[in-house]
Amino acid sequence: QVQLVESGGGLVQAGASLRLSCAASFRNFAVNTMAWFRQAPGKEREFVAAINWNGGSTEYADSVKDRFAISRDYAKNTLTLQMDNLRPEDTAIYYCALDMRAWDWSSRLSSSSYTYWGQGTQVTVSS
Repeated sequence: QVQLVESGGGLVQAGASLRLSCAASFRNFAVNTMAWFRQAPGKEREFVAAINWNGGSTEYADSVKDRFAISRDYAKNTLTLQMDNLRPEDTAIYYCALDMRAWDWSSRLSSSSYTYWGQGTQVTVSS
C-alpha cells in the first residue's frame, strides 16, 4: 500500500516562505515522477511543479516559477517544495502525487497521470 503524507503547511504573511514535505512509503521511489498540485476554494486542482525519477528534470507552473523549488531526497523517500515570496493567490490545499509508471515524464502536467495522492496540507497566505 502506497502512502503519501504531506506536512509543512500553515498561515503566513505575503512575502514569507514555507517548506512542504511529502513522505512516501514506496519502495521504488527512484523510478517515478512526482509532483505537487494545489486546489484553491472554488477552483479546480492545478499543477504546481514536477520532478522526474532522478531529479534531473523539473517543471513549474508559470505562476510559481522562480519562487518555488521542488526537490527529492532518495535516502528519506521524501519530496519537498520550497516556497518563497508567497502571495495571497498561493493560498490553497497542496497535494503531492506519485506517477506509478516508471520512467514516465511526458504526462507530468496532468493530474490524471498520478495514481497516488496525499491527503493535502493547507497553505494560507495573508496580505
